[in-house]
Amino acid sequence: MTYHPKSEFIATMMERGFLADCTDYQGLDEALMTPGQPAYIGFDATAKSLHVGSLIQIMMLRWLQKTGHKPITLMGGGTTKVGDPSFRADERPLLTEAQIDDNIAGIKKVFSAYVDYNDSENGAVMINNAEWLDGLNYLEFLRDIGRHFSVNRMLAFESVKSRLDREQSLSFLEFNYMILQAYDFMELHRRYCCVLQMGGSDQWGNIVNGIDLTRRTIEGEVYGLTSPLLTTSDGKKMGKSQSGAIWLNPDMLSSYEFWQFWRNTTDADVGRFLKLYTELPVDECDRLGALEGSEINEAKVRLANEVTTLLHGAEAATAAEATAREVFEKGGVGDDLPTLSLSAADLGDGMSIVQLIVKSGLAKSGKDAKRLIKENGAKLDDEPLTNAGLMIDAAALTSPIKLSAGKKRHALVQLDA
Repeated sequence: MTYHPKSEFIATMMERGFLADCTDYQGLDEALMTPGQPAYIGFDATAKSLHVGSLIQIMMLRWLQKTGHKPITLMGGGTTKVGDPSFRADERPLLTEAQIDDNIAGIKKVFSAYVDYNDSENGAVMINNAEWLDGLNYLEFLRDIGRHFSVNRMLAFESVKSRLDREQSLSFLEFNYMILQAYDFMELHRRYCCVLQMGGSDQWGNIVNGIDLTRRTIEGEVYGLTSPLLTTSDGKKMGKSQSGAIWLNPDMLSSYEFWQFWRNTTDADVGRFLKLYTELPVDECDRLGALEGSEINEAKVRLANEVTTLLHGAEAATAAEATAREVFEKGGVGDDLPTLSLSAADLGDGMSIVQLIVKSGLAKSGKDAKRLIKENGAKLDDEPLTNAGLMIDAAALTSPIKLSAGKKRHALVQLDA
């Protein structure tokens, strides 16, 4: 693409690798020459925390605010009751209102680390789409909104087509999701003069629907912009690790484990991830990403420190790096490792080492833990662990023990004081 943007935001999106597609580059670019333009990304409340897979969108909102515009974090209190079918193989489980509210409360904690909520021209605002969706009258909605949607066109969207091509069920409930998301954009434009919806490239069809509906019903001029769906260079989905999702809330994943995820980045991804997930100048990202040998490891430490500082603060990043160096370079225990605390009652007459490995999060199941031991991938206090039948009792925990899965994943097990 040869378009040369005038606005700082579009230039940043293009330069740092955030931009997959846009409905009207020139129109949006010109609109963003006026400061304080509101733009939104929607987040459904399907869990108590977002994970790393959502971080690219959160960083887009951060850059939007840094370049003088107004981020809207739209919480899907209404749409979560339906569930987004985009590129899923099955229907999402339905959540109760209490579960949704609980999830929203958890997700809210993350955003304030990245955007500043205030009353200024470019101050971020948080809005819940239940504000307008909960009170909809079904017949009025069908008459006023439904008539603008072509089923033929909706069936042609890739997110729906891929599901139908696999002959997997798509409920009417889910089919309505794209209409509700389009309605969100229209309402945000009507109520808050929102001019832009952003999202991952899997949201393209939903975003285009919202633009069409807004133009048809209130003749509003609005735009859509998508980011690429990220996979790591080895083809894995961004946000997943061997031990599960990389959550952003510290009560679901420790700052050390978050730091370690970034430290373990594949060499080929370092430069790209520095541009997307940190605020380092692009030239510096390119320089660090081009390093080789042992030097690329220091670039990974820089990546881990920068990303962790944004989410958890500089102190957490420094502590995580110190723990990592203690564990990896000096063979020590480290104060900041994930820790499993057990009472004497928990242990009873003893707990198997396999159970401890699972409880500490180093394996998903007893079967995985046994395979880890059999393949010589497990260590106890830095010594190879070969006996899957080993029992650990309270006497063995007079001081904490360190469990390791491979070279990079560790946990402490200690007795409650």
